[in-house]
Amino acid sequence: MKLERILPFARTLLQKAVSPGDVAVDATLGNGYDTLFLANLVGPNGRVYGFDIQEEALAASKHRLAEHNLLDRVTFFHKGHEHILESIPPVHHGKISGAVFNLGYLPGGDKSIVTKPKTTISAIEQLLEIMAPEGIIVVVIYHGHREGAVERDYLLRYVEQLDQNEVHVLQYRFMNQKNNPPFIIAIEKR
Repeated sequence: MKLERILPFARTLLQKAVSPGDVAVDATLGNGYDTLFLANLVGPNGRVYGFDIQEEALAASKHRLAEHNLLDRVTFFHKGHEHILESIPPVHHGKISGAVFNLGYLPGGDKSIVTKPKTTISAIEQLLEIMAPEGIIVVVIYHGHREGAVERDYLLRYVEQLDQNEVHVLQYRFMNQKNNPPFIIAIEKR
């Protein structure tokens, strides 16, 4: 048996939760790799909602989706993920089967623009309100920088107190790797 690395494991979790015709959320567009992955999972009758505060991330994601002729499956929002509830149409509330966050900063972008614990926790709370039962939120935590370590600590405290009758919370990480490797928090709605 071979242990899955962090990003492939994140995708495995999403693949198990998201089916053709479903609704999914990419809460941090970044360079659009997760958006593309989700667009393929939801198929032609599904919908992906993508959020990012950086125009550069939206442009990169739109370009990536256009290269694969999948732009029509994604609705982009040039705003933070803390606006999920007000942005996703009520018709899709209760139908979201998967969501992904890659915390930290935009790879290759401005490292001073980072995700913040307050908005990330707010977005998770909003998602839990409108997700389908057995829907999953996958949070990839990059904590090798100061703000990332702070966000990690807030998030771990937050998820540890979530009611086990409402959600299952999994932490997946490699414990003996150096330099603060990323790890996953997965939250499955019951």
